[in-house]
Amino acid sequence: MPEGDAVWRTARRLHTELVGQVLQGSDLRVPELATRDLSGRRTIEVVPRGKHLLHRLEGGLTLHSHLRMDGSWKVQGSGARYAAGRRHTTRALLWTAHRVAVGDRLGMLDLVRTRDEDQVVGHLGPDLLDPGFEVAQAVANLMEQPLVPVAEALLDQRNLAGIGTIWASEPLFLHRINPWDPVGKVGAKALGELLVATRTLMVQACRVGRPATTGRTGAGEETWVFGRRGRRCHRCGATVEQGSVGRAPQARVFSYCQGCQGAPADA
Repeated sequence: MPEGDAVWRTARRLHTELVGQVLQGSDLRVPELATRDLSGRRTIEVVPRGKHLLHRLEGGLTLHSHLRMDGSWKVQGSGARYAAGRRHTTRALLWTAHRVAVGDRLGMLDLVRTRDEDQVVGHLGPDLLDPGFEVAQAVANLMEQPLVPVAEALLDQRNLAGIGTIWASEPLFLHRINPWDPVGKVGAKALGELLVATRTLMVQACRVGRPATTGRTGAGEETWVFGRRGRRCHRCGATVEQGSVGRAPQARVFSYCQGCQGAPADA
């Protein structure tokens, strides 16, 4: 699933290509929006909110989308509209005189009044990539459930928005925190330090265009543990493993090093 940095980059591309441009037409392929026409409206801005995208339009409307596991937004030349329109996975087309934004395999698509955006993103905690990110509020949210495993708490978007399995795995490894340790055991001070470090890594990923936490450039070497299952830990030499937190169907898989972080709670 695209995480906060990937969604930030998507929002930036859409904003750069469409801001100030008048939509010549739209095709929203979900039943609730099939008859809605956004033509004639100018794009005011496209902004991220955690893993969500908010495309604000003239006239006080916001097109909200979430990429879920496989979704994407791409901006192409206007001629691409016809090919994209024939794909059964296309969920949204927005076109100007010269460009077309294609929303493919979108997990969520809603149209709300801009003043009512809280209906779709109001449940989210502080956004790690928001310039005004409130680390104290995010820590307080996490500490409200002190018995929850820290990896599970970090992945709960109600506590803070933008973290997925990459940005749970890498910072926990770097700080040598066992992913199954309860939030209360980790403590507020360590959580604050962890979130500051996580935000720094995510901002860097926004700048370079990909998660790169080790400073290495070889294939499969740019991260410490994420995506490296079965390979040797860069730090201690133990085998990188995968674990999970939460209950099905919300269970989430992440990467860790038992040598550096300790064993699962039930080991």
